[in-house]
Amino acid sequence: MSSEKALQLKPLLSVLIIIISFFSLAFFQMEERRLGYNLLKLNRDHRESLEQKRSLEVQLAKITKPQLLNQVAQSRLTLKKLQSNQIIHLSGPVKFISKKRDL
Repeated sequence: MSSEKALQLKPLLSVLIIIISFFSLAFFQMEERRLGYNLLKLNRDHRESLEQKRSLEVQLAKITKPQLLNQVAQSRLTLKKLQSNQIIHLSGPVKFISKKRDL
């Protein structure tokens, strides 16, 4: 009797294995597509952050331009251009000492 039950269960088991295989295949394909969309979103976010970084670097370069800084210093901070008689030398005269090395 057990051999008859085994013979009856074999088609059921094979159909069950086939159905499980199809469901797992469908699940893995859906998971692959979901991961692909996540990767696409991450790439887009990365490109946007690089664009924003470049834009901020350009803005920084424009803001720190020497002519603009000079103009802001003179107009808003009432600073004046440096004159040669305003420079203070803290060190004395520089002595140059040349040493010859024996080869």
